[in-house]
Amino acid sequence: MPEKETIDRAHEDAREGKSPSTQAGEFVREEMHHIREGKHGASSTKQAIAIGLSKARRAGVKLQAPAKGKVSAKTAKQASRDYRKGQSHSHRKLSATRSRATSRALKREGHSAASRQSLSRQARSSARQRGAVARRGSAMKAVRTKSRSQAPRKAAGTRRNNSSR
Repeated sequence: MPEKETIDRAHEDAREGKSPSTQAGEFVREEMHHIREGKHGASSTKQAIAIGLSKARRAGVKLQAPAKGKVSAKTAKQASRDYRKGQSHSHRKLSATRSRATSRALKREGHSAASRQSLSRQARSSARQRGAVARRGSAMKAVRTKSRSQAPRKAAGTRRNNSSR
């Protein structure tokens, strides 16, 4: 179950008109925090992200299942099931046995899936799959949305580092 704070942040993103993937990002962020604080682990960064996206779909974020051919049929089926569950408002009682089994399995996994290094590696590999044009587009958008006050500060920091050599 996601924390109330996370759900509130996702709702705020929705009110501001941000994309479903941005809203889902709050849940992924929460998942990374859980792994870092030792609540549970994950076998890989990909799994940690998948858990966050699943929670987002089940919490009602309008994040559709991935397109056909993007992921395995099993993953797509589970994503569409999560999406439907989040959009319908019927609440069935969760199976305690199943919940406990999932928690125990995740507790046995490692915690390096949420490390800076593995997150960076995951981001880089998924960016590589997107291609050069998409990467350039993302970089240009980042430049546009970047607050201007950061640039001079960063430049000063770079000059300071270079002068000490």
